[in-house]
Amino acid sequence: MRHEQLSELGQQLRVDSVRAADAAGSGHPTSSMSAADLMAVLMGNHLRYDFEQPERPGNDHLIFSKGHASPLLYSVYKAAGALRDEEFVTFRKRGSRLEGHPTPRLPWVDVATGSLGQGLPYGVGMALSGKRLDHVPYRVWVLCGDSEMAEGSMWEAFEHAGYERLDNLIAIIDVNRLGQRGPTRHEWDLDAYARRIRAFDWHTIEIDGHDIEAIDRAYAEALSTVGRPTAIIARTMKGRGVASVENREGMHGKPLKNPEEAIAELGGVRNLAVPVLGPPSVAPTRPFAEGPLVLPRYNTGDPVPTRDAFGEAVAAVGTARGDVVALDGEVGDSTRLEYFHKEHPERYFEFFIAEQQLVAAAVGMQVRGWNPYVSTFAAFFTRAYDFIRMAAISDADLNLIGSHAGVAIGEDGPSQMGVEDLAAIRAVHGSTVLYPCDANQTAQLTAAMAAESGIRYLRTTRGGMPVIYPPTESFPIGGSKVVRATDDDQVTLIGAGITLHEAIEAADRLAQEGIPARVIDLYSVKPVDAETLRTAAEVTGRLITVEDHHPEGGLGDAVLGAFGDGRPVPRTIRLALRTMPGSSTPDEQLSEAGIDADAIVAAARELVGRDC
Repeated sequence: MRHEQLSELGQQLRVDSVRAADAAGSGHPTSSMSAADLMAVLMGNHLRYDFEQPERPGNDHLIFSKGHASPLLYSVYKAAGALRDEEFVTFRKRGSRLEGHPTPRLPWVDVATGSLGQGLPYGVGMALSGKRLDHVPYRVWVLCGDSEMAEGSMWEAFEHAGYERLDNLIAIIDVNRLGQRGPTRHEWDLDAYARRIRAFDWHTIEIDGHDIEAIDRAYAEALSTVGRPTAIIARTMKGRGVASVENREGMHGKPLKNPEEAIAELGGVRNLAVPVLGPPSVAPTRPFAEGPLVLPRYNTGDPVPTRDAFGEAVAAVGTARGDVVALDGEVGDSTRLEYFHKEHPERYFEFFIAEQQLVAAAVGMQVRGWNPYVSTFAAFFTRAYDFIRMAAISDADLNLIGSHAGVAIGEDGPSQMGVEDLAAIRAVHGSTVLYPCDANQTAQLTAAMAAESGIRYLRTTRGGMPVIYPPTESFPIGGSKVVRATDDDQVTLIGAGITLHEAIEAADRLAQEGIPARVIDLYSVKPVDAETLRTAAEVTGRLITVEDHHPEGGLGDAVLGAFGDGRPVPRTIRLALRTMPGSSTPDEQLSEAGIDADAIVAAARELVGRDC
């Protein structure tokens, strides 16, 4: 498009941003107006996208990392003919696809944004897919705000993109100087941003973000840059074009008070239709060979760490499924993800100690149809929890594996112990939470995760635990296993992972005392097997839950949730970690936490004796 047309398109995007916020009575029009010219030039001359076929493999990807500028994004879709005006003015209304921040309810939105600092890390994952997995020449464009440049996740993304030489990734930084409550850290000092970004091996271009010709040249330069990603750092004005709000503090996140006057000041309503460039014609490929699923098999009685079983199983799943990729946070030798690396190095990605970028890249890769297995210590996923939460809003499909869970890791001490992870992931919308107790169970669940949807979490243990199930046993997600049971059971012991073994030992000892105990292996913490739990409660009337986790939100809460529909709650004792652990052996840790067989036996005696 000619520069005069692009200037008019920029004004149209501003007007429509004002209109959208006015129709909603809320929103961020001034944040949208600053980047309108940047998006007009991108849309008119450089973005390659088929809005009628958003799944075309050659389509570029456009991510609004500054997701609060959604009025601008929806204005872009309207100008492309993808949205009708009747839907456009439903912005932020109940039932509308045009939510306050973008989500994949719209087919042209790849990932949910709005929690700042996430769009560029997602873009790294998509760009990596294009280079190393898809081998397709799409480009990834990410509109970033200057406020979110204070987020550490942005700098994890800058460093990793430079390290990987992702020249198919272009960051467009809208430096409008004003954040939510006042000026940003560097205001309009473009060189302050450029110096930092260049340090991570990026090509940088500093421009006036309202100079149509300069913007056009910058995009062309970015596309001709080989071997480095490009950051276009654009000086803009918040509220550009309307004197009452332009470059004024206190206007963030508010519709304009006089929208009709503002629209007139911007030159009135326009209805330009933009012929967006089509993507290159490329065939979708899955270049990696597939084979039969041959899971590892373990002999009953052998002590095998579940982390070992996970590593061997995920390598087998990678052989069977060419869409499986593995992402590591520089702990693959501990999590055993290194086994996948040895078998499938071309689908293994190392993200070093950058857990936010680790999870974000997986979200970006699954946009492209890949099936990521992401592994680090369970404790370290807390660094990336916001990305996991947002992944659910993106309707993303991820396999997360947290190793070194609980106090059972022993001498490393509390900084390395994942003792909040079950609660955290259970709270994520639509999540699946699995906690296997032996190697064959782990292998089966690792394979089952690949066919599930949503956020799937598998908790593994550092030390060896005896194999109790044969390799032919099945473990449906949402199920459980009744390991011990008689018609005369007086109490039910419920564990998972390492505490299941403590519960079995406790049941054997209680039987010698004349207290028959039922033992349930609750390997599926979410969804939970409510039917089995209710049956056990009817038979025994007494439950003891045992978990290597804090009492809040973990296995005990999952069990009690099975009785949350008005059913009577049986007498229950909940054994969990209630003190701050230190460094000691695994056995000492379990004893000190009060979750070993001794503690279970004592709780059962108390519970049975209380009712006698």
